[in-house]
Amino acid sequence: MGCAISGLAAKTDFADRNAEDAGAAVRLNQDQIQMIKDSWKVIRDDIAKVGIIMFVRLFETHPECKDVFFLFRDVEDLERLRTSRELRAHGLRVMSFIEKSVARLDQLERLEALALELGKSHYHYNAPPKYYSYVGAEFICAVQPILKEKWTAELEEAWKAMFLYVTSLMKQGYQEESTRQRHLAASPKERPDKRNTAL
Repeated sequence: MGCAISGLAAKTDFADRNAEDAGAAVRLNQDQIQMIKDSWKVIRDDIAKVGIIMFVRLFETHPECKDVFFLFRDVEDLERLRTSRELRAHGLRVMSFIEKSVARLDQLERLEALALELGKSHYHYNAPPKYYSYVGAEFICAVQPILKEKWTAELEEAWKAMFLYVTSLMKQGYQEESTRQRHLAASPKERPDKRNTAL
């Protein structure tokens, strides 16, 4: 659909790089951080549009992702999705997370805490980590036409690095919550036995 990254090889490469970097922190340099922040100033004017485009493209290129969204699971008509209030609301929530991530690029501890918590909550939504990198790839495709001539290979690499970093933290949060939930399920509840309490 006219996006340089929309080719299967490019998306697969982006997803593979994400998997490879899951254990290693991808650190952005100051020039990349500034490029992302400058481009965000333009993108944020169209966040609702970007959010919808991003998810419609996600469902076009990876229809299996719809299974995670019970509201969209059975929707075959992508035009209906484009006008869905629920999809718009979810797109805005994701764009809000991206906005918070951009704002915290200079405060990595806060960004890490935010992304870890989002990964933990995605465990409870039954949204497995294998889909996280797809969102970054579709975001990049959705913002290229908005940024027009401001879009460069360097800016693309900066956004990719940010998404690699954030999604690796989300995956870590998901795994931590998965481990915690397995531990809770395996261990007896540590509550005082009311029958043995004399009050």
